This record gives sequence, C-alpha cells and structure tokens, in this order.
Amino acid sequence: MKLKQLTITFLTFCVAAFSGMKAASAASFSVIADGLYNAGGLSFGPDGNLYVTEAGIGGSGDCVPPPSGQGDSLCYGTSGVVTKIANGKTDRILTGLPSLALPDGTGAAGPRDLKFDATGKPYVLIGYGANPAFRDRNLGNTDLGKIIAADFNTNSWTSVADLANYELANNPDDGDVGSNPLGFVIDGNKLVAVDAGANDLLSVNTDGSNLQVMVAFPQDILTNPIFPPSDTPSNEPAQVPTQNEPTLSEFATQPVPSSVAKGLDGAYYVSQFTGFPFPEGGAKIYRVGADGKPTVYADGFTQLTDLEFDTEGNLYALQYANQSAWKGNFDGSVIKIATDGTRTTLLSGNGLESPSALTIGSDGAVYVTNRGDRPGFGQVLRIENIKSVPEPDSALGVLAIGILGVGWLHNKRSRKSLQAHSPTKFLLNSDL
Repeated sequence: MKLKQLTITFLTFCVAAFSGMKAASAASFSVIADGLYNAGGLSFGPDGNLYVTEAGIGGSGDCVPPPSGQGDSLCYGTSGVVTKIANGKTDRILTGLPSLALPDGTGAAGPRDLKFDATGKPYVLIGYGANPAFRDRNLGNTDLGKIIAADFNTNSWTSVADLANYELANNPDDGDVGSNPLGFVIDGNKLVAVDAGANDLLSVNTDGSNLQVMVAFPQDILTNPIFPPSDTPSNEPAQVPTQNEPTLSEFATQPVPSSVAKGLDGAYYVSQFTGFPFPEGGAKIYRVGADGKPTVYADGFTQLTDLEFDTEGNLYALQYANQSAWKGNFDGSVIKIATDGTRTTLLSGNGLESPSALTIGSDGAVYVTNRGDRPGFGQVLRIENIKSVPEPDSALGVLAIGILGVGWLHNKRSRKSLQAHSPTKFLLNSDL
C-alpha cells in the first residue's frame, strides 16, 4: 500500500457506528422513480416538478487513466442526462451530457447536481474525477468538470465555468492536481461549488466571471486509523495494505468536501465525505462565514454526501454509508440537525442504501436519490411520516455559536478523489 497516495473516488454513493448516532426513526418512504443510472443531485423546478441528474455510464470513447494510474481506465461517452419526474413518470429532458466511467458503468462522473436560479433558469454541475491535465489532451473539448447553463426546451447548454481547469491552473491546496466537482448552490448572481478532488470551495458569477477559490479545506490527521484487510477487493490493489506493512498511529487523509448549502445566517455549510480509509464518525460539517474561514459546525458523521436546510433553519445531512465504505455495508442515513443542535435520525438503512443527494419539497417531505452508485438501479425516494426520536448528545456534538452556529490529503501527495462505489467493490483511486 502506497501511503502517500491513498484516497477513494466517489461519486456517486448497518446502523451508525459512532457512539453518539443511534438510529431512531418512525419514517417511511415511497419510491417515486426507479431505473436511474448513477443518480446524483435533485432539485424542484419552477413548475413544481422534481429534476434529478444521472451521471450515465461513460461510453466507448477515448479514456483517461484512473487517478492513481492503476486499474481500469475511465472512458468517455455522452450518456449523462437530466431527468424530470412528474405525475409518476420519468422523462429525460436533457440528454447527451458528458459521462466518464469504468467499463462496467460504475465510478461514473457526469451530471452531478442541478439548481434553478430565481428566474427558473437551470444550471447543471458536471463532475470529472481524474487529473484535469488528461481531460482536454485525451478527450478533446468536453464539459466534464464544468458548470453549464441548460435549456431544456432545445436540449442544449452553454459552459459557464471550468472548475477542473481552475484546479489545473491554480491548485489552491498546493498538492496533487485533481478535480471532481460534486455539488453547488446558487446565491443571488453567484454559483458556489465544492470540488471534492481539489478539496476546496469556489465561487463564480452566473455570467462566468470572477471564478475564484473561497476556502481550501485542511487535511485531517487520523489517530490509530483502521484500514481494510489485505484481501479486500479493489479496483486498485496497491491501495490495500499488505499483511507485512507496519501499523500506523497517525495517518493524514483528505477532507473531500461533497456538498454545500446556504444557511439562514448567510454562511455556507459544507459536508465532508472524508478520504480513505473513511473513518467512522470522522466526517464534519464546516461553516464558512463572511471571514472566509472554515470552522467545524458539527461532527461525528460518516461519509456525508449532501446537506439541505429547511425553511425553519433545520439542517438535513445525508450519510452515504454508516460504516466505512470498504466494509461493504452501504446502509445510509438521513439525519436532521435542529437549530439548537439536537440530532434525530429520520431514516437509517431499511432500504436506504448508498444515497447520494437530498432535497426538501414544499410538502415538507424529504426526497433522496438512493443507490446512487448502481447504474440501472438508482431510485428517488420520498420520505414521509417524519417523526423521529431525538438522539443522545454526540460525544463531539454540534459546535454552534449563536443561531445556526454563527459562528484525501497526504500533503496532497495522497489521492483526493470521490467517485462511485460499486455494491460489490470499492474503487480506490489516486489523486484526482
């Protein structure tokens, strides 16, 4: 195992193991869409219908090497789509979007998130999940690693901002170059996005001007980290430790920011997936205020993939898996964090598996993309009857200052990617 090059690629996405997170739920859910291919972000449009991104399954086009240079290549296609869910039916209303995936369609990068501005104009974030130096060189002119403005009526789009190229040109965290944008929020005339590969938070105007980094997130130092057994299946075997390697008392891992939401206090809240080896209870929610400095708002989570505020200021956090991903149990959780810091688990397991994103409807229900790492098996769930029992206080807790907390990096020579996991194997890749 090359300790200077460890991380995992995500992208898509047991009961909580952390001592302060005990599932207690009376919620149920219904499936409102099925058969999706690497389902990602979802958002309600001005027409009241729900829209969801599908990253696709890549294709038979040219390929780029995986971040570590080991394992199968990621190959290009135009299988990415945006799908509308209306009246119990799905309609792929934006097609031909770029997609990059492993040969079996897993580990996909493509359409990852979408939002509508105040005028109803849709913007779509396209992931990438590899070294941006290979993108134009190997694939030509594609919109991987960019934010685009879409026109659903004409099935067309225009590029707004090239986040992958920004990482290539600036490398804000001064480590290995890699880009995998995963989520964004619209704040007036600004698009604010997280890049899980670059470990940063960026902003750009909706006209494409003034693209800049807001925060480069710090590495985490794990104490007595737990690694997968040497016989654990992996797309990149060199990243699984061998039996004769020494036990480490400390290990530096990348933060891997996975989503961003704006709070009622005007600050940005950023979820953390964490890098390999995905410590249970090791994921945080950062708050980035007007001073641009990240502070820990809440911690004790495991592999967070999305955040969303409701109109009352309660924050909903989505766990991709309640255990370290390499253990192979992908039961996830939806956790509500009240303004006073009280946590409740709305749903844990019981059919919630490797969820990738969530949103809240005007009906007060929580909508979740489920099985987001399984091409052809992705779903959208509507979680109903949300009556949850408060959790015991976390040993780490919510670090709040005033209302709403007013208040994979190994010296970046390690890998820092986040892409899809197959239900039968975890895909370890190097620096994105």
